[in-house]
Amino acid sequence: MDITVYRPGELTAADRAEWTRVQNQAVASGSPQLGNPFLSPEFTLAVAHHHRGVRIAVVREDGVPVAFFPYQRSAAGVGRAVGLGLSDCQGLVHRPGFQWDARELLRACGLAVWEFDHLMEGQKPFEEGATGTYPSPVMDVEHGYEAYLGHLRAHSPKFLRTTLAKERRLGRDVGEVRYVHDERDVTALRRLMAWKSAQYRRTGRSDRFARPWIVELVEHLFHTRADGFAGQLSVLYAGDRPVAAHFGMRSPAVLACWFPAYDTEFSKFSPGLVLHLRMAEGAAADGLAQLDLGRGHKEYKESLKTRDLAVSEGWVTRRHPVALGHRARRAPVRALRNAVTARPALREPADRFLKRVGRLRAGAQ
Repeated sequence: MDITVYRPGELTAADRAEWTRVQNQAVASGSPQLGNPFLSPEFTLAVAHHHRGVRIAVVREDGVPVAFFPYQRSAAGVGRAVGLGLSDCQGLVHRPGFQWDARELLRACGLAVWEFDHLMEGQKPFEEGATGTYPSPVMDVEHGYEAYLGHLRAHSPKFLRTTLAKERRLGRDVGEVRYVHDERDVTALRRLMAWKSAQYRRTGRSDRFARPWIVELVEHLFHTRADGFAGQLSVLYAGDRPVAAHFGMRSPAVLACWFPAYDTEFSKFSPGLVLHLRMAEGAAADGLAQLDLGRGHKEYKESLKTRDLAVSEGWVTRRHPVALGHRARRAPVRALRNAVTARPALREPADRFLKRVGRLRAGAQ
């Protein structure tokens, strides 16, 4: 393989355009996940703007780019997927039929190990290093919103009836329900981040928006508009009141669902669920194929989904002391987390414990 590694600022406009073309070719050939916005040049370059160590390996055949491998690298040669912990889709973006040797790629990138936690399906050279594979639910809207609703009527009829009834009640009790699919008011984005921070604290989770670089990254992506990529804020209003919102990223094929939240004052109306149905309608109208809800068991995802994709976590390694040390540190943490999240008998008590911690923190403030 002819592999050249670039810093983000060194990537030419022609290479960026080719990266997008390769994604579009993959989608056209039946691999919509390679068109996921987390795999786009815009996401990688946005992370690079706020986080050091981002590199892009470009693989060429006869001088023509055929694959792009974005990653983050430490000085010791530990590699991670770009945005590890934030990104819901990871892997090498490549032309249909392209094959590669994972360890040769790592050697060219100066990596002893490359860690991933949302590796997309079909990345066989990387899948050999997977330590686990997990469902990642999606909402298919390729055949239109009515076809999607038909699926819900067949598989989640009570959920659909209840959610639509709550939307009608919201309109009667609070004000006319209005949905903005692509809201451009940055004030609404900041309100969403405040709601999400409160949710993280309320449920005992680590508050991502307490990290300034993540706030800056989301605002950066909100203002990013490119051919085939956009940061997208969707807001549900009742009267003049915003009651739920979502920020994610969209490509021509996929809306990546990322940060949903709602105003808890209106929780009895399930505004977040109403919002997701409206998002599905808007995505279908835009000609997208799917909404990717991301890995993780949540009741609302089970109700909304049409099927599951599979994503993997693990690491690809070369024979190197750094790789052995990194794996020894990370493996026990991952194993414990996955043991809890995979078993309802453990997951539900853990959720209750975290919520109790969240209430105690709130009471102490």
